[in-house]
Amino acid sequence: MTMVCHRPEGLEQLEAQTNFTKRELQVLYRGFKNPGALTYSECPSGVVNEETFKQIYAQFFPHGDASTYAHYLFNAFDTTQTGSVKFEDFVTALSILLRGTVHEKLRWTFNLYDINKDGYINKEEMMDIVKAIYDMMGKYTYPVLKEDTPRQHVDVFFQKMDKNKDGIVTLDEFLESCQEDDNIMRSLQLFQNVM
Repeated sequence: MTMVCHRPEGLEQLEAQTNFTKRELQVLYRGFKNPGALTYSECPSGVVNEETFKQIYAQFFPHGDASTYAHYLFNAFDTTQTGSVKFEDFVTALSILLRGTVHEKLRWTFNLYDINKDGYINKEEMMDIVKAIYDMMGKYTYPVLKEDTPRQHVDVFFQKMDKNKDGIVTLDEFLESCQEDDNIMRSLQLFQNVM
């Protein structure tokens, strides 16, 4: 079996397209090519498929099942829907999440929640994401969650975000609601200068 190795775009081009320095991109690329012992890869390809992504993500949540949330996250990183995430895809999303503007971060988050990519978030999509988050956190989550907690979370979300009460949340409703919520705004700033 032949493995096709992917080489990223020039670092200068990525530096111009992202909020990372050339040195930061070099460090990120080394980590991306060799994400850990779970990849079992003899020749890192510079491309991560969904299964590898799930294995890597599972390391961070050993008490829960991160596979469903990792699937949704993978799809948000895989903007071209090729079934793989290239370094360019990864670093572009990371640039937005860590150092993007509030508007860019919120748009990216909206895209994550809009599972079917129809431009709206409905209750079923939000329920799928919330359940995946609870599954990822695992049974050791404190306090112990009741069975109906995800549904309550979704109901609160829609009550707050669905401004015109039509059962769907548009990007504009999402942006407006998030920018009005101090907790959301603080959480967006939390990872601003991680690197």
